[in-house]
Amino acid sequence: MFGYVKAYKPELRIKEFEFYKAVYCSLCRDLGKKYGIVYRFSLSYDFTFLALLHMSLVGGCAPTKRKRCVCNPLKKCNFLCAGGLPEMPTAAAVIMLYSKLNDNIADEGFFKGLVFRLLKLLSKKGYKKAAKQFPQIDEIFKEYIFAQNELENNNETNIDIAAEPTAKMLSQLFALCSPNDKTLALERLGYSVGRWIYILDAAADLRQDIKKNRYNPFKSKVDENTDVTQFLNQKVTFSLNMCIGEAQNAFDLLDIERFKNILGNIIYIGLEDSQKAVLDSKSKEKVK
Repeated sequence: MFGYVKAYKPELRIKEFEFYKAVYCSLCRDLGKKYGIVYRFSLSYDFTFLALLHMSLVGGCAPTKRKRCVCNPLKKCNFLCAGGLPEMPTAAAVIMLYSKLNDNIADEGFFKGLVFRLLKLLSKKGYKKAAKQFPQIDEIFKEYIFAQNELENNNETNIDIAAEPTAKMLSQLFALCSPNDKTLALERLGYSVGRWIYILDAAADLRQDIKKNRYNPFKSKVDENTDVTQFLNQKVTFSLNMCIGEAQNAFDLLDIERFKNILGNIIYIGLEDSQKAVLDSKSKEKVK
Protein backbone atom coordinates (compact mmCIF):
# COMPACT_ATOMS: atom_id res chain seq x y z
CA MET A 1 0.00 0.00 0.00
CA PHE A 2 1.13 3.57 0.51
CA GLY A 3 2.24 4.02 4.12
CA TYR A 4 -0.52 6.44 5.11
CA VAL A 5 -2.41 4.10 7.47
CA LYS A 6 -0.30 4.29 10.61
CA ALA A 7 -0.55 4.99 14.32
CA TYR A 8 -0.11 8.38 15.97
CA LYS A 9 2.68 7.63 18.42
CA PRO A 10 2.14 10.46 21.00
CA GLU A 11 -1.31 9.08 21.87
CA LEU A 12 -0.24 5.45 22.33
CA ARG A 13 0.93 3.98 25.61
CA ILE A 14 4.50 2.73 25.56
CA LYS A 15 3.53 -0.96 25.70
CA GLU A 16 1.02 -0.43 22.89
CA PHE A 17 3.58 1.26 20.67
CA GLU A 18 6.13 -1.46 21.41
CA PHE A 19 3.63 -4.13 20.40
CA TYR A 20 2.73 -2.15 17.28
CA LYS A 21 6.41 -2.09 16.29
CA ALA A 22 6.70 -5.81 17.12
CA VAL A 23 3.99 -6.61 14.58
CA TYR A 24 5.81 -4.52 11.95
CA CYS A 25 9.14 -6.21 12.70
CA SER A 26 7.50 -9.64 12.60
CA LEU A 27 6.04 -8.86 9.18
CA CYS A 28 9.50 -7.82 8.00
CA ARG A 29 11.03 -11.02 9.39
CA ASP A 30 8.40 -13.28 7.82
CA LEU A 31 8.59 -11.54 4.44
CA GLY A 32 12.31 -12.19 4.23
CA LYS A 33 12.17 -15.70 5.67
CA LYS A 34 9.22 -17.02 3.67
CA TYR A 35 9.23 -15.01 0.45
CA GLY A 36 12.63 -13.39 -0.10
CA ILE A 37 14.62 -10.42 1.12
CA VAL A 38 13.41 -8.11 -1.66
CA TYR A 39 9.96 -8.01 -0.06
CA ARG A 40 11.31 -6.54 3.16
CA PHE A 41 11.99 -3.26 1.38
CA SER A 42 8.37 -2.95 0.24
CA LEU A 43 6.83 -3.21 3.70
CA SER A 44 4.75 -0.30 5.01
CA TYR A 45 2.78 0.26 8.19
CA ASP A 46 -0.43 -0.20 6.20
CA PHE A 47 0.09 -3.96 6.45
CA THR A 48 0.71 -3.64 10.19
CA PHE A 49 -2.84 -2.31 10.48
CA LEU A 50 -4.12 -5.19 8.35
CA ALA A 51 -2.27 -7.73 10.53
CA LEU A 52 -3.58 -6.18 13.76
CA LEU A 53 -7.12 -6.12 12.39
CA HIS A 54 -6.88 -9.78 11.43
CA MET A 55 -5.40 -10.74 14.82
CA SER A 56 -8.07 -8.80 16.68
CA LEU A 57 -10.84 -10.80 15.02
CA VAL A 58 -9.41 -14.33 14.87
CA GLY A 59 -8.27 -14.41 18.53
CA GLY A 60 -5.31 -16.25 19.98
CA CYS A 61 -2.32 -15.20 22.04
CA ALA A 62 0.46 -13.02 20.66
CA PRO A 63 3.40 -12.90 23.11
CA THR A 64 6.59 -11.15 22.05
CA LYS A 65 10.26 -12.04 22.30
CA ARG A 66 13.27 -9.75 21.95
CA LYS A 67 15.72 -10.67 19.19
CA ARG A 68 18.31 -9.00 17.00
CA CYS A 69 17.06 -7.14 13.96
CA VAL A 70 17.86 -8.92 10.70
CA CYS A 71 18.52 -5.66 8.85
CA ASN A 72 20.53 -4.15 11.71
CA PRO A 73 22.21 -6.83 13.87
CA LEU A 74 23.41 -4.18 16.32
CA LYS A 75 19.81 -3.43 17.26
CA LYS A 76 17.35 -5.58 19.21
CA CYS A 77 13.64 -5.57 18.43
CA ASN A 78 10.51 -7.20 19.75
CA PHE A 79 9.02 -9.94 17.58
CA LEU A 80 5.85 -11.98 17.91
CA CYS A 81 6.53 -15.53 19.00
CA ALA A 82 6.13 -18.38 16.52
CA GLY A 83 2.58 -18.67 15.25
CA GLY A 84 1.57 -15.24 16.54
CA LEU A 85 1.46 -13.52 13.16
CA PRO A 86 -1.24 -14.48 10.63
CA GLU A 87 -0.03 -15.44 7.16
CA MET A 88 -2.68 -13.57 5.18
CA PRO A 89 -1.33 -9.99 5.61
CA THR A 90 2.20 -11.13 4.75
CA ALA A 91 1.02 -12.87 1.59
CA ALA A 92 -1.04 -9.81 0.67
CA ALA A 93 2.07 -7.63 0.89
CA VAL A 94 3.92 -10.03 -1.43
CA ILE A 95 1.14 -10.24 -4.01
CA MET A 96 0.59 -6.49 -3.99
CA LEU A 97 4.26 -5.73 -4.64
CA TYR A 98 4.41 -8.19 -7.54
CA SER A 99 1.22 -6.75 -9.03
CA LYS A 100 2.60 -3.22 -8.80
CA LEU A 101 5.86 -4.31 -10.42
CA ASN A 102 3.94 -5.65 -13.42
CA ASP A 103 2.00 -2.41 -13.58
CA ASN A 104 5.18 -0.31 -13.41
CA ILE A 105 6.81 -2.36 -16.17
CA ALA A 106 3.81 -1.70 -18.41
CA ASP A 107 3.86 2.03 -17.64
CA GLU A 108 7.57 2.72 -18.09
CA GLY A 109 9.76 2.57 -21.18
CA PHE A 110 12.37 -0.11 -21.76
CA PHE A 111 15.30 1.51 -19.96
CA LYS A 112 13.30 2.92 -17.03
CA GLY A 113 11.57 -0.43 -16.69
CA LEU A 114 14.82 -2.40 -16.32
CA VAL A 115 14.89 -1.92 -12.55
CA PHE A 116 11.31 -3.14 -12.23
CA ARG A 117 12.08 -6.15 -14.44
CA LEU A 118 15.01 -7.06 -12.23
CA LEU A 119 12.88 -6.73 -9.09
CA LYS A 120 10.20 -8.85 -10.71
CA LEU A 121 12.71 -11.57 -11.46
CA LEU A 122 13.98 -11.53 -7.86
CA SER A 123 10.47 -11.62 -6.40
CA LYS A 124 8.79 -14.11 -8.74
CA LYS A 125 9.40 -17.20 -6.59
CA GLY A 126 7.95 -15.56 -3.50
CA TYR A 127 4.93 -14.35 -5.44
CA LYS A 128 4.16 -17.82 -6.78
CA LYS A 129 4.30 -19.22 -3.26
CA ALA A 130 1.94 -16.57 -1.88
CA ALA A 131 -0.46 -16.78 -4.84
CA LYS A 132 -0.66 -20.57 -4.51
CA GLN A 133 -1.51 -20.32 -0.83
CA PHE A 134 -3.93 -17.40 -1.23
CA PRO A 135 -5.36 -17.50 -4.79
CA GLN A 136 -8.27 -15.29 -3.70
CA ILE A 137 -5.90 -12.46 -2.79
CA ASP A 138 -4.06 -12.88 -6.10
CA GLU A 139 -7.36 -12.53 -7.95
CA ILE A 140 -8.29 -9.44 -5.93
CA PHE A 141 -5.10 -7.65 -6.95
CA LYS A 142 -5.35 -8.74 -10.59
CA GLU A 143 -8.85 -7.28 -10.79
CA TYR A 144 -7.65 -4.12 -9.05
CA ILE A 145 -4.74 -3.54 -11.45
CA PHE A 146 -6.93 -4.24 -14.50
CA ALA A 147 -9.69 -1.87 -13.37
CA GLN A 148 -7.21 0.88 -12.46
CA ASN A 149 -5.45 0.60 -15.83
CA GLU A 150 -8.79 0.86 -17.63
CA LEU A 151 -9.61 4.10 -15.83
CA GLU A 152 -6.17 5.56 -16.48
CA ASN A 153 -6.28 4.62 -20.16
CA ASN A 154 -9.63 6.37 -20.42
CA ASN A 155 -8.20 9.39 -18.56
CA GLU A 156 -11.01 9.31 -15.99
CA THR A 157 -11.33 12.69 -14.24
CA ASN A 158 -14.14 11.86 -11.81
CA ILE A 159 -12.37 11.22 -8.50
CA ASP A 160 -15.19 9.01 -7.18
CA ILE A 161 -14.92 6.69 -10.17
CA ALA A 162 -11.11 6.80 -10.18
CA ALA A 163 -10.94 5.78 -6.50
CA GLU A 164 -13.31 2.83 -6.95
CA PRO A 165 -10.74 0.10 -7.79
CA THR A 166 -8.61 0.88 -4.72
CA ALA A 167 -11.68 1.11 -2.50
CA LYS A 168 -13.04 -2.19 -3.82
CA MET A 169 -9.67 -3.92 -3.46
CA LEU A 170 -9.29 -2.97 0.22
CA SER A 171 -12.94 -3.80 0.88
CA GLN A 172 -12.37 -7.35 -0.35
CA LEU A 173 -9.03 -7.65 1.44
CA PHE A 174 -10.42 -6.47 4.79
CA ALA A 175 -13.32 -8.92 4.46
CA LEU A 176 -10.78 -11.76 4.53
CA CYS A 177 -9.93 -10.79 8.12
CA SER A 178 -13.28 -12.08 9.33
CA PRO A 179 -13.43 -15.58 10.87
CA ASN A 180 -17.09 -15.82 9.84
CA ASP A 181 -19.47 -14.43 7.23
CA LYS A 182 -20.12 -11.16 9.11
CA THR A 183 -18.10 -8.99 6.79
CA LEU A 184 -20.35 -6.00 6.05
CA ALA A 185 -18.65 -3.63 8.52
CA LEU A 186 -15.20 -4.86 7.46
CA GLU A 187 -16.04 -4.32 3.81
CA ARG A 188 -17.25 -0.81 4.55
CA LEU A 189 -14.14 -0.06 6.59
CA GLY A 190 -11.88 -1.28 3.79
CA TYR A 191 -13.85 0.61 1.15
CA SER A 192 -13.66 3.89 3.07
CA VAL A 193 -9.96 3.53 3.88
CA GLY A 194 -9.19 2.53 0.28
CA ARG A 195 -11.01 5.54 -1.11
CA TRP A 196 -9.22 7.80 1.38
CA ILE A 197 -5.83 6.35 0.38
CA TYR A 198 -6.44 6.90 -3.31
CA ILE A 199 -7.63 10.50 -2.95
CA LEU A 200 -4.80 11.41 -0.59
CA ASP A 201 -2.20 9.80 -2.85
CA ALA A 202 -3.59 11.62 -5.89
CA ALA A 203 -3.33 14.90 -3.98
CA ALA A 204 0.22 14.10 -2.86
CA ASP A 205 1.36 13.26 -6.41
CA LEU A 206 -0.48 16.04 -8.22
CA ARG A 207 2.44 18.40 -8.79
CA GLN A 208 4.81 15.68 -9.98
CA ASP A 209 2.14 14.10 -12.19
CA ILE A 210 1.59 17.44 -13.92
CA LYS A 211 5.30 17.97 -14.36
CA LYS A 212 5.87 14.47 -15.79
CA ASN A 213 2.55 14.35 -17.67
CA ARG A 214 1.32 11.29 -15.80
CA TYR A 215 -2.27 10.36 -15.09
CA ASN A 216 -3.96 12.02 -12.13
CA PRO A 217 -7.74 12.57 -11.82
CA PHE A 218 -7.13 16.05 -10.34
CA LYS A 219 -4.87 17.18 -13.19
CA SER A 220 -7.65 18.51 -15.40
CA LYS A 221 -8.86 20.75 -12.58
CA VAL A 222 -5.66 22.78 -12.11
CA ASP A 223 -3.36 24.92 -14.24
CA GLU A 224 -0.30 27.12 -13.80
CA ASN A 225 -2.36 29.77 -11.99
CA THR A 226 -3.90 27.37 -9.47
CA ASP A 227 -3.65 28.18 -5.80
CA VAL A 228 -2.79 24.71 -4.51
CA THR A 229 -3.77 25.54 -0.93
CA GLN A 230 -7.22 26.68 -2.00
CA PHE A 231 -7.68 23.70 -4.29
CA LEU A 232 -6.73 21.18 -1.61
CA ASN A 233 -8.88 22.87 1.03
CA GLN A 234 -11.95 23.24 -1.15
CA LYS A 235 -11.88 20.15 -3.35
CA VAL A 236 -9.91 17.49 -1.50
CA THR A 237 -10.16 17.92 2.27
CA PHE A 238 -13.95 17.56 2.38
CA SER A 239 -13.86 14.26 0.48
CA LEU A 240 -11.04 12.94 2.66
CA ASN A 241 -12.86 13.86 5.86
CA MET A 242 -15.98 12.11 4.61
CA CYS A 243 -13.95 8.94 4.02
CA ILE A 244 -12.47 9.09 7.51
CA GLY A 245 -15.93 9.58 9.01
CA GLU A 246 -17.26 6.54 7.14
CA ALA A 247 -14.24 4.49 8.25
CA GLN A 248 -14.81 5.47 11.88
CA ASN A 249 -18.51 4.54 11.69
CA ALA A 250 -17.64 1.14 10.22
CA PHE A 251 -14.93 0.55 12.82
CA ASP A 252 -17.44 1.22 15.63
CA LEU A 253 -19.59 -1.63 14.30
CA LEU A 254 -16.80 -4.19 14.62
CA ASP A 255 -16.73 -6.46 17.65
CA ILE A 256 -13.11 -5.76 18.58
CA GLU A 257 -11.59 -6.25 22.01
CA ARG A 258 -7.93 -7.15 21.38
CA PHE A 259 -5.70 -4.29 20.21
CA LYS A 260 -8.70 -1.97 20.12
CA ASN A 261 -6.69 0.99 21.48
CA ILE A 262 -4.04 0.64 18.78
CA LEU A 263 -6.54 0.14 15.96
CA GLY A 264 -8.70 2.98 17.27
CA ASN A 265 -5.66 5.23 17.46
CA ILE A 266 -4.99 4.59 13.76
CA ILE A 267 -8.58 5.14 12.64
CA TYR A 268 -9.44 8.12 14.86
CA ILE A 269 -6.11 9.96 15.03
CA GLY A 270 -3.56 8.37 12.69
CA LEU A 271 -5.52 8.89 9.46
CA GLU A 272 -6.13 12.56 10.23
CA ASP A 273 -2.49 13.07 11.19
CA SER A 274 -1.24 11.50 7.94
CA GLN A 275 -3.72 13.54 5.96
CA LYS A 276 -2.65 16.78 7.62
CA ALA A 277 1.05 16.02 7.08
CA VAL A 278 0.53 15.35 3.37
CA LEU A 279 -1.79 18.26 2.65
CA ASP A 280 0.22 20.77 4.70
CA SER A 281 3.37 19.93 2.77
CA LYS A 282 1.64 20.04 -0.62
CA SER A 283 -0.31 23.23 0.10
CA LYS A 284 2.99 25.13 0.16
CA GLU A 285 3.72 24.19 -3.45
CA LYS A 286 2.62 25.96 -6.59
CA VAL A 287 1.77 24.09 -9.74
CA LYS A 288 4.21 25.20 -12.45
